[in-house]
Amino acid sequence: MTTDEHTLLNHYNITNLYPVAWPAEKDESDASEDDQPKSKPQTKRLAHQRSNSRYSVLARSTSDRRSLVPGSEKTGDGVENLVQKDEPDPLGGPDSVVRILRHRGLPVEEDQRLRNRFLLSSTTFSPTLYLSQVHCNASIESLLQGLDFLSRSIDQKSASLKVLVESNFERFVRAKSTIDNVYAEMRNQGAESSLPQRPRTHSRSRITSKGSAHFRNTSGQGPFSPRGLDKPLLSDQKKHALSKESEYGVQGVKGPLSEVAVKAEEIWGPALGGREREESLRTAMASIERNKGVLEVDAAIVSCIRHRNYHNLVAEYKRARQYAEDARTIVSGASGDRRPLTDSDLYQIVITGRMWSSVEVQIDDLKRDIWRRLTNVENPSPSSATRNMSDDHMALISVLLELGVQDNPIWFWLLSRYDHLKNKIIASFERSRVEIEILRRRIANADPPSTATHAAHLKASGNPASRDKQQPVDGPSIIEFWNLVYGSMNNLLATPGGLLGEIIEFWEKAQDFIDGSIQATLPVGPDGQSRKHHRLSTDGAKELQEGVVELIEILRGNIFSFFADPPVEDVSMLYSPLPPTTPSTPKSAIFAPYAHQDSRFRFDASHPPPPSPKTGEAWEDFAFWPPYANTLSGVQYLEKLLNLVGTAATELARLPSVSSSSGIQRGLKSLVAGTRERCSKALVAAWTRDVEKFHLVENWERAGERHDRTKMPGYFLALENTVLSGLQKIIYIPDVASKANATDIVTAPPAELLKDVRRHFERTLYTTLSDMVRYAEMVSPPNNLPQTGSTILSPPLKLAGAVSGAPERREIRLLLTMSNMQLFRTDIIPQLIAQFETNFSHKLTEETKMIKTALGQIEEKLFKSYAGPFARDLASMIHTGITSSTWVPTTDRPTELRPYVYEALLLLVNIHTEVTTTTPPLLHPIISYLFEQIILAFLSAFRARSERYTLAALMQATLDVEFVASILSQYTTARASELQSQVYQELDQRTDNSARMRLQNELPEMRAILKKLRDGTRGEFICFKKQRTAR
Repeated sequence: MTTDEHTLLNHYNITNLYPVAWPAEKDESDASEDDQPKSKPQTKRLAHQRSNSRYSVLARSTSDRRSLVPGSEKTGDGVENLVQKDEPDPLGGPDSVVRILRHRGLPVEEDQRLRNRFLLSSTTFSPTLYLSQVHCNASIESLLQGLDFLSRSIDQKSASLKVLVESNFERFVRAKSTIDNVYAEMRNQGAESSLPQRPRTHSRSRITSKGSAHFRNTSGQGPFSPRGLDKPLLSDQKKHALSKESEYGVQGVKGPLSEVAVKAEEIWGPALGGREREESLRTAMASIERNKGVLEVDAAIVSCIRHRNYHNLVAEYKRARQYAEDARTIVSGASGDRRPLTDSDLYQIVITGRMWSSVEVQIDDLKRDIWRRLTNVENPSPSSATRNMSDDHMALISVLLELGVQDNPIWFWLLSRYDHLKNKIIASFERSRVEIEILRRRIANADPPSTATHAAHLKASGNPASRDKQQPVDGPSIIEFWNLVYGSMNNLLATPGGLLGEIIEFWEKAQDFIDGSIQATLPVGPDGQSRKHHRLSTDGAKELQEGVVELIEILRGNIFSFFADPPVEDVSMLYSPLPPTTPSTPKSAIFAPYAHQDSRFRFDASHPPPPSPKTGEAWEDFAFWPPYANTLSGVQYLEKLLNLVGTAATELARLPSVSSSSGIQRGLKSLVAGTRERCSKALVAAWTRDVEKFHLVENWERAGERHDRTKMPGYFLALENTVLSGLQKIIYIPDVASKANATDIVTAPPAELLKDVRRHFERTLYTTLSDMVRYAEMVSPPNNLPQTGSTILSPPLKLAGAVSGAPERREIRLLLTMSNMQLFRTDIIPQLIAQFETNFSHKLTEETKMIKTALGQIEEKLFKSYAGPFARDLASMIHTGITSSTWVPTTDRPTELRPYVYEALLLLVNIHTEVTTTTPPLLHPIISYLFEQIILAFLSAFRARSERYTLAALMQATLDVEFVASILSQYTTARASELQSQVYQELDQRTDNSARMRLQNELPEMRAILKKLRDGTRGEFICFKKQRTAR
């Protein structure tokens, strides 16, 4: 705002250059008597009374004149003064001093005296108070600029004052003449005189100043007018006489003169006292310049606190203390020498006191804030790139020690940290356990996974495509449960980032404080008063050790309870608020039960999740095992959980306070052993359950290039390998046991646990083999088979197409199962047994023999289940054909085979085709076995005939037997040859010598007939011919 604008505002006594309405105070304050409405009788009566007074002009001129100073105001008793309502900053700052003071909360509008102390136009203006309130936050640079502005303003005011005195000099002279005339009149008033005195007139009384508004005679009546002098004296005029009774003539004008004196002081006092104030301001500015550093330190401390620059804060605080000591030295020196303080010293003491008072307030607020933050501070990771040093507890402790405090910040932080960790362990564990239980209940109350889904998950470990695509080994809800369990345990037991790591870091810090090694870097505070806080007492160190042991025991007990105890029944923690009596602990809000806002655990308190149904499943006793989970997911996550628990136990065992306590050592051992035992029991129970359903994995899909086998053995081998490897890592925890000093915590597994694992391993083998047989021998497979896009026969074999090869055919399933059994016997079972012996250092000699015996029995049963029906069909055909009445030829030399021979061989051709297209390695043993059964059927049928064999019958029998033997010659076995010899012996016993002799003579011809028959059926029975291998 320019000077002209400000002058206009003061002249018209307005606050805005563009007012929208006429100010109401204009109608009340400056209205003259002549402008008042004359319709009111009271106003007329008062005017008449005033006009009757001879000296009414004095009363009017002294009490009702308008101020010549724009912006002046009138007090509550109607007295005007030259002090303005508001004025701009004399240092060139804001245009309204009153507005600044109003913002600072000072009642300047209600208290005029207080306001005058801040207005330069008042005689009570206080420079010190003005600077401390209006410019409390001003910098040295701004104060210097204000000094220049004030100097220029003073020069301008001095010139204006000179002009004012010169222009009003004539008024001063006229006022003197008027006073002399008035004195003469008043001295003669009240005297007794019979003759009227001629009134004297004074020429000066009629002379008025051209620009003056004082002593105007507006009514034409008064003591100085001719009309007033012609009137007789009134009785009340005696009071104006210069007598003792009338106080020598001043009784009537004493009051008005007092008002005139007050107004004169208000009007001319500031002008006459301007030079004195100028000198005072110059002295104040010189003092400000000299004590520039004192004024800067307060703002510097505020800036350091705002930016948390503790290093510079300590330096500035020391500087402020030095300034305060210097001020005390000045006061002490003056008091000791009994000399008055100079203005410069006074200003320095006042400024320093103001600064030190503000600094103490700022430092006290900072201390309270640091105490609060020290309670909530976390241990930042030294490797964290985003570590904020202002939030480090050591930085906060150093600041408190540097500033000086009564309480020990080291001990305060240690106790706060202990309480924080204790409450955090309890709250985190209880919260996690309830969340895990809620998720477990939801899985248990949901529908179990279908058989197809369960089979697909069990195949995940043996499917390379699934491994490449990282296919999950279990359902999404179960994987979510496992992740929740592992995440909860990791939050508790992880060394970096978990509660265990915080406990270890807390103990290391506490040990450093106990040893005193870290105190060497801490400050001793002002005058060394913080040195007493550097050492911890013996009782305090012992209490810290006991506190760390208590934290470890709480953590160990909670983890053991989670694995050893059954699922919790009460889940009300998630919807029950903290009781009012719950103590307030550091950061307790973030662990409050209702602070967690995960939607998975948000539910109506009146409808909590129902408990899991009791169906007798093994997983109902384990809080850490998700319902319906398979072995693969269990192995994957339990292995990580055991490594986590084992690592945590070994890390805790290395702490000095734990290694010296045998009770805690035993507790850590029991934690690892108990967790291992519970996890092993849960896993082997799920293992047995999965193996009982493993036959669902069999979908009769061929295994890669080996079309004679299915993928089921590979899936089983992968599952067993995964489980055995996982069990070995769960039981022995090798990743933890290999660490130094871990043998005291991770002990060898008990023999009973290994025995239980061996028993379940054997059970899985027997269960799988028996289920394979049962599943293959079913008349029709179940409808819930997991479907795939492939069929049993490969495309080339389907083109050969003697049989459909569909998995619904029992014969196909038996052939594939027999082929799989051979793989079990020769490869899978020995490999699994060797892996078990290696992993668990236990020989299975007797068990191996029993398993091999069982495998042999199973294979024999499968072989008979497949070949037995065909053998019976062949025996029936042969027996019917030979015992038929038409079997004996009617000619003396038979040249044709009987029809049953062709029927039997054609059945073998079908069997050959079925076995060749399904399981080629089984062809030779199956055909050989059936060949033996055919020969045995011949023997049985020949024995069944009661009559003796003639030469024609012998020749027919020989042709039938020899033709079958020649066709199946490559499948001949020792037993088949022996049975064939028995056939010939039986025929020889059932004939006479003449027939024998003639048969010998017919042998060459019979050989020719056989050759002719073989050549005639070369195409039909070519499948039985031995294939030549290319050289």
